[in-house]
Amino acid sequence: MNSEFQPDEDFARQLDEADPLRGYREQFHIPRRPDGEPVIYFCGNSLGLQPKSARAMVEQEMNDWADSAVDAHFKSDSAWYPYHDLFRETGARLVGALPGEVVMMNSLTVNLHFMMVSFYRPTKNRYKILIDYPTFPSDTYAIKSQLQHHGYDARDALVILKPRDGEHTIRAEDIERTLADQGDQIALVMLAGVNFFTGQLYDLEQVTRLAHQQGCTVGFDLAHAAGNVPLQLHDWGVDFAVWCSYKYLNSGPGAIAGCFVHERHGHDTDLPRFAGWWGNDPEKRFLMHLLPDFEPVRGAEGWQISNPPILSAAPLRAALEMFDAAGMSALRAKSEKLTGYLQYLLSRLPADRFEVITPRAPERRGCQLSILMHDRPKEYHRALLDAGVVCDFREPNVVRVAPVPLYNTFHEVWRFAEALAK
Repeated sequence: MNSEFQPDEDFARQLDEADPLRGYREQFHIPRRPDGEPVIYFCGNSLGLQPKSARAMVEQEMNDWADSAVDAHFKSDSAWYPYHDLFRETGARLVGALPGEVVMMNSLTVNLHFMMVSFYRPTKNRYKILIDYPTFPSDTYAIKSQLQHHGYDARDALVILKPRDGEHTIRAEDIERTLADQGDQIALVMLAGVNFFTGQLYDLEQVTRLAHQQGCTVGFDLAHAAGNVPLQLHDWGVDFAVWCSYKYLNSGPGAIAGCFVHERHGHDTDLPRFAGWWGNDPEKRFLMHLLPDFEPVRGAEGWQISNPPILSAAPLRAALEMFDAAGMSALRAKSEKLTGYLQYLLSRLPADRFEVITPRAPERRGCQLSILMHDRPKEYHRALLDAGVVCDFREPNVVRVAPVPLYNTFHEVWRFAEALAK
């Protein structure tokens, strides 16, 4: 048992007093129970809380629309025409990329489709796609539809990494063995950064290296990794990545998503892609019918299809400013301590009632712990909700709990463990 922690409530409060990030909690709106008390919000892995500064960001754009109409594209403090440029550096810092390798656009699954248009280029002998299990359904639908579009049967062309019998997470050696055995047939490795169901964090650097050794293209769905764990996509040599921004990035429901394209591909203007006017060379974008041929701008921006949705993108400005101020290294340190403390408290409860299926090693997980209930799982989840704990349930028997370092506290972790014990 971890001697770093103690089980009493005073210890939880001491951890909060010593937390250098504790001030960020006041920068978020926290839902309240009917009695006026804040809920324990452990659902940031589904929808992050609203930054208080987001409203002003959106209202600014509404005011610019009201006051300037079309002229706001060029004359406002945050002009709409180059709006995506506001994320050029903040987005790159978030995922360990170079400026120009990241663009905020569309939604996650749309971006995944666009990336597969460019990076899933099957041949007679190399046509398979490698995914992890369980895969988020939208990714599965997108990948299977891409296989079908190219004339392949998913029963043959889809390689699925699964945990061993009796285990819940995927071993690194099994990933390595699969790539060694089938790598010459795999066109695309398309894994999650953090598995949505188990909370397992994969060694993305190692996966990229092993896959590239076999000649595979590598892409990642970072929906549960961006804003959750430190990333170095450029240095790792990842070919592409996609993510949403409404979970850990706290940018609101259906918020604009993110996309990374490594510079070695971003500078290849001959790479096949679906084209749209916002990905065209901005110097020629408004020549329109005078120059009807598509000339992509270099970098990830060349995959844009349409102008950015300003009202959806505005809250992301507030969120990324906060991540820049806090720093991913500090957020990661608190995240590891929060989940370590939660794991410690859960280990003191009767083991016959549930088990944590997320890896115990901090370097192999994000800020989510997935708790598999052995008996009456939906009743446990309902009881937690009644106790003021907002977390989510995944069929058939898993409660996902995500203490987020920007706005959750150690005392909330202690209270959750008390609620679960009761």
